[in-house]
Amino acid sequence: MKNTTLTWGITLLLALVLLGSCQPESKETSSVAPLIDQVKESYAPDKRVAIFDIAFENDSLKGQTNLPQALEELTKKLDSAGVSFTNQVDLLPDKALAGKTHGVVTISVANIRSAPKHSAELATQATMGTPVNVLKKDGSWYLVQTPDNYISWVDAAGIELMDQSAYDQWEGSPKLVFTGLLGYVYESEDESMMVTDLTAGNLLKLVAENKSHYQVALPDGRQGFLQKDMAMPFEEWITTRSLSDHNLISTAKNMMGVPYLWGGTSIKGVDCSGFTKTIYFLNGQVIPRDASQQVHEGELVDTEKNWDKLEVGDLLFFGRKATEDRPERIVHVGMWIGNNSFIHSRGRVRISSFDPNSPNYDEYELGRYLRTKRIRQIPSEHVIEVAKVMN
Repeated sequence: MKNTTLTWGITLLLALVLLGSCQPESKETSSVAPLIDQVKESYAPDKRVAIFDIAFENDSLKGQTNLPQALEELTKKLDSAGVSFTNQVDLLPDKALAGKTHGVVTISVANIRSAPKHSAELATQATMGTPVNVLKKDGSWYLVQTPDNYISWVDAAGIELMDQSAYDQWEGSPKLVFTGLLGYVYESEDESMMVTDLTAGNLLKLVAENKSHYQVALPDGRQGFLQKDMAMPFEEWITTRSLSDHNLISTAKNMMGVPYLWGGTSIKGVDCSGFTKTIYFLNGQVIPRDASQQVHEGELVDTEKNWDKLEVGDLLFFGRKATEDRPERIVHVGMWIGNNSFIHSRGRVRISSFDPNSPNYDEYELGRYLRTKRIRQIPSEHVIEVAKVMN
């Protein structure tokens, strides 16, 4: 009898638990989800460049976003729909940063990852002197947004945190641009000990100069000496930036043989879109980070493999064509250099040709060619001048 009673009690308890867990979501909850989705699609369709992670739970809006306008739009929609709620959304930048919401990359190349740990996927890179918006902290990692709006995590050693005053001081100081491919800042003019390595496009503060060296300061305050023939004042450098055929081809060919690196955007290693991004950056323009973003900029030039339409600097996109049951997928990009040839990063930076008689003939890329876009001298929403973000 005791066993029967016990079994009946356990069965009843399980039934009550299952009944509670299977209750349908409230009408209010189900009506809010579509509104959240509408705002997210409008303001943050690409999670790589915007944060809008919001949910409605227990009569509260919870989550985080770096888009105050989007959050305001959502709350207005909820008010209009007569939904009663408590707003518990964390608006980034996080208040815990205590105003230090600016950062400047202070190593030659900062690895910026998809999660706050060194084992996470390399999402992108940023070179010394690049300003970033700091959104929040997790341990020794910071969630940052780069000038091309990419959002990912950087180790604390990679950036110097600044409040608005310190950042304004850095931004207003005279700068130098490292013009070599690879180099060093040394502790003294005898160049016996290194302070840091440098890569193309690194930005440093000018402290003083003599006949042979610049005295420079890094964003974190470290100082040293740099050979004068390896750098030039930023204002002078920016006036020499031009998206001419010569400059684009020369910059690209100077990186011949550089190894492929997923997430790489520097002379130390590049992926396909990191390569095209670096070419344009070193010639005065910041373009979107990924091939699937770059393809939306500029104007359409070709979809029919009519190479006569192409000009130096045009971006060629490759991938999988759309079918009835799956969308198009952009997976690769290269830059046209003329003579039926383009330069790209696949395994290493290399030149490929669409001429069957060329030793560089690339049947593989020809087979997955999708289209060509032109961004040079074409106004485009997400293409901006380096001078506007690096100063």
